[in-house]
Amino acid sequence: MDDNLRRAQGGRRFLSRFRRNKRGNVAVEFAMLAIPFFLLIFATIETCVVYFATSNLDSAVSSASRLIRIGSVQTSGMTPNQFRDLVCSRMHLVSNCSSTLRIDVRNFSNFGGVTFPPLVDGNGQMVENTVFQPGTAGDIVVVRAYYSWGVLTPAFVGLSNLDGGGRLVAASAAFRNEPFGDIL
Repeated sequence: MDDNLRRAQGGRRFLSRFRRNKRGNVAVEFAMLAIPFFLLIFATIETCVVYFATSNLDSAVSSASRLIRIGSVQTSGMTPNQFRDLVCSRMHLVSNCSSTLRIDVRNFSNFGGVTFPPLVDGNGQMVENTVFQPGTAGDIVVVRAYYSWGVLTPAFVGLSNLDGGGRLVAASAAFRNEPFGDIL
């Protein structure tokens, strides 16, 4: 019995020494909190970058669409690739813009008749059926630009909305073309 009692007392002394010993507490606490903390910091930064990319695309589409609205694109005979390059020249975050950016320009006779296909299909894939119809003076024009932004933390943040973990970044502009050409 004495042997078991000594072992039990020794075990209690070990536990009390372990409880009183404070060396290494900070390291253990940091190890428990470091992963969630750094995930939160990284997710915040990534969310900010996605919003900045969306804002940058919106500004570039608005600026380039102005050239359609005033008739510069139509009178100069600008091609879809040239218009895409014009939008890309106004963007700062997308390195391979000319190969990833999709531009869809459609004209309509009135605002009530504005319809266009979705940018993403039911499987989360980007739709590729774009057209380039800048229209004539007085037409209603909708310009849409979109691309897939690679998300690094799709599971943790919930930013991905495309198949494969990307984020659809899109911007659009709807307007009536100003009088130009023969109407003047």
